[in-house]
Amino acid sequence: MKSFPVFGLAHLLGIDLLPRIRNFQDLTFHRPGPQVRYRHIDALFSADPRTCIDWQLIENGWKDLIQVGLSVREGTVSSVTLLRRLNNHSRKNQIYRVFREVGRAVRTVVLLRYLSDPQLREQITRATNKAEAYNGYTKWLHFGGDGYLRSRDPELQEKAVKFLDLMANSIIFSTTVDMTDTLRQMAAQGRELSPDDIAALSPHRRDNVLRFGDYDTATLHIPPGPYDSALRRPADGL
Repeated sequence: MKSFPVFGLAHLLGIDLLPRIRNFQDLTFHRPGPQVRYRHIDALFSADPRTCIDWQLIENGWKDLIQVGLSVREGTVSSVTLLRRLNNHSRKNQIYRVFREVGRAVRTVVLLRYLSDPQLREQITRATNKAEAYNGYTKWLHFGGDGYLRSRDPELQEKAVKFLDLMANSIIFSTTVDMTDTLRQMAAQGRELSPDDIAALSPHRRDNVLRFGDYDTATLHIPPGPYDSALRRPADGL
């Protein structure tokens, strides 16, 4: 499975990879050994001995794994390029097999954590929803050319993605400033600001964005004033 090297590389770089997990019942839980059995959760694990973790393979290839991890950390090798090569290489490739084996062990632990910890599931869902909301927002902003990257030039594609992120973050920041000013005005008027209500607000608003409107650039050279993101209660002074 293509996700195994991703889990392996993330673990090697000290990243606690916690994706949203759908249909976990269709995923394989890998036993640490063919003789290992569990009292309450044994039914989750595969009965096929071929799916057991090959710890000897990991031990034999650990030095190579460390070298690859250091290369990625130092920027000598791009993580994207590495994962692309791992996914394209034959399963007979030694580095791929070691990454896959580490990934099997790590993902099994993640699955068990996901099932046993309701708070972790809620945290993952919240984080994933935020990421999906941002992706949907950038897709809405990228209306030119139906949202597709028309150029085949990797450099132009990278520029388009970076400029889109810059534009999206600029709009989100501007919206956040406006929302903060409004909340301050409400607090000054004596309205109670509930933390739960504020937490439910989203800066991915669309009604205040004129995608096809006229934009005044005459004042762009004037730097904005310092932004204070703190929200204080009226008793503390606004």
